[in-house]
Amino acid sequence: MQAVRSLVDVTRAQQVESWHGGVMVIARASGELVGVVGDPAETVFPRSAVKIIQALPLIETGAADRFRFSDMELALACASHIGAPGHVAAVDALLHRLGLAHGALACGAHPPIGEAARNALIRSGQAPSPLHNNCSGKHAGMLATAVHLNEGVEGYELAGHPVQARIRSVFSDVAGVDLAGVVPGIDGCSVPNWPLPIDRLAVAFARIVSGEGLEGARARAFRRLLDACWAQPEAMAGEGRFETGLLKRFRGEVFVKGGAEGVSCGGIRSQAVGFAIKVNDGTQRAAEKAVGAILARLIEGAEDLGKPSILTNAAGVAVGDVRAGAALIAVLDSISV
Repeated sequence: MQAVRSLVDVTRAQQVESWHGGVMVIARASGELVGVVGDPAETVFPRSAVKIIQALPLIETGAADRFRFSDMELALACASHIGAPGHVAAVDALLHRLGLAHGALACGAHPPIGEAARNALIRSGQAPSPLHNNCSGKHAGMLATAVHLNEGVEGYELAGHPVQARIRSVFSDVAGVDLAGVVPGIDGCSVPNWPLPIDRLAVAFARIVSGEGLEGARARAFRRLLDACWAQPEAMAGEGRFETGLLKRFRGEVFVKGGAEGVSCGGIRSQAVGFAIKVNDGTQRAAEKAVGAILARLIEGAEDLGKPSILTNAAGVAVGDVRAGAALIAVLDSISV
């Protein structure tokens, strides 16, 4: 059973000690499925992996132009940032331009997810604010659309508000799925998170990175967001983050965004394919290893990303590794793009 379902294996003494099951889909903008592990119709909550879709109305409504969003600010609207001082200051300045106080952010407060930023905040004796929330840039983007369209900012995070209704419409169009009547989950930052079949997520990201299957203005709007993320990868994630390294290394070619509970989505522009991954146990290390295996297979010169990651103990002794699992390897070996 393990060999059939394994996305990622964890070894010790050259034996599989643990394994991470899940589902993975690689697709084209047309809807053609290029590679599949598991059930492609499985419904998943995409979590933060789809922030670039949630940010699209910022461009399409004209709010980004009215409020002079820089590349860094556009990247922050797509970001799960680490709460570094630059992230916090940028969101603070953006809210000031919108004429809003920190309290307008409905995301709530949590300590920075970056270790250095978290430790610095502790040493300062200050409590975390909503600005430190990894989703504060996304929320600032949502608030910008509400201010721009005079919709009122109260309750902007609720499914019935025009801000979220627009985002649902974008999801439906880009993924090609009817979300009418679908009950959303509530994400960690309080906004709706729309569940949808994982194959439609992969199709959506193929369309986002390639522009295929999208109306021209929408394709250009996504390209503006992509270009901002490629130009400002530290804003989109943070120093040392998995996505930051990939956005830097494959600037203009690969887009990747992870989310909570083992979700990761992205696309390869030159191949015009998108991919979506959901790890059943919600483990980030498994989702990242699966992304690396996909890129190693589909991009020339990225073979190092498919190599096992060595695990060491407290004494620095190599004890095992994390590697692509049998099911994932079998599918990747069989595909042609």
